[in-house]
Amino acid sequence: MTDNRWTSSDLPSFAGRRVVVTGANSGLGLVVTRELARVGAHVVLAVRDVARGREVAGRIDGSTEVRALDLADLASIRRFADEWTGELDVLVNNAGIMLVPAGKTKDGFESQIGTNHLGHFALTNRLLPHITDRVVTVSSHAHRRGTVDLDDLNWETRKYSAAGAYAQSKLANLLFTLELQRRFTATGSLQAHSAHPGWAATNLQSHSGSRLVDGVMQIGNKLFAQDAAAGALPTLYAASQELPPASYIGPGGPFELRGNPVIVGRSAAASDAEKASRLWELSERLTRVPSSV
Repeated sequence: MTDNRWTSSDLPSFAGRRVVVTGANSGLGLVVTRELARVGAHVVLAVRDVARGREVAGRIDGSTEVRALDLADLASIRRFADEWTGELDVLVNNAGIMLVPAGKTKDGFESQIGTNHLGHFALTNRLLPHITDRVVTVSSHAHRRGTVDLDDLNWETRKYSAAGAYAQSKLANLLFTLELQRRFTATGSLQAHSAHPGWAATNLQSHSGSRLVDGVMQIGNKLFAQDAAAGALPTLYAASQELPPASYIGPGGPFELRGNPVIVGRSAAASDAEKASRLWELSERLTRVPSSV
């Protein structure tokens, strides 16, 4: 059972363990990187901006390195995975974009599903031969408003909705974790978990392309949000604790907006094993990355 008093001071030792954190140079990813390095992990900051990543890593106490990774580019993901050698204990799929204007990744995917789900799907499957413990994927409470449209995953026939595309991508994160854990259970002892930060004040909420939307989000940050250090606790908990298969960790406070980490519920759509399997098969076709589990 989870303990709602748990904080980062309760992290166990990660001495001798290797961790990859995507989107590690700001927000939640930076906190996760800093805290895991503090307890002994060697943390790889997987980031688009290597110069910025090195500047950030220079301020972190502990063992770190920076490697280039653009989740909106399948070639970048392939290079990152091909260059990996040795074991990888924990992969934290943290990076993401939120409420951005309509756009495409380098491979032609709608930008939010392409970055938040398909990029992490490809990365995880390419790194799986090295993973020894678990995969943690960051979702969102917004998944409850999402619908995964397997016939139009990339918004080619639907009228684009930034909020709808974000919610779809976060629901896809949970379905991905569900199917990944099913495959882990069938073949071995690895773990797949998800986490969400509640309402955490980070720079994720400032890229909508709308001054009005960004302004409303900033007001919400001041009124309701917890800081990035608190928002990172569910991810740290999911990365470090013994949990039931495919656990979903979020804040334990009212409406899951803030608070210490606990196991939380998910929508019925996020528990749809058949949909999860079909999304996995579609993701394999779109990314051209066959499953390694």
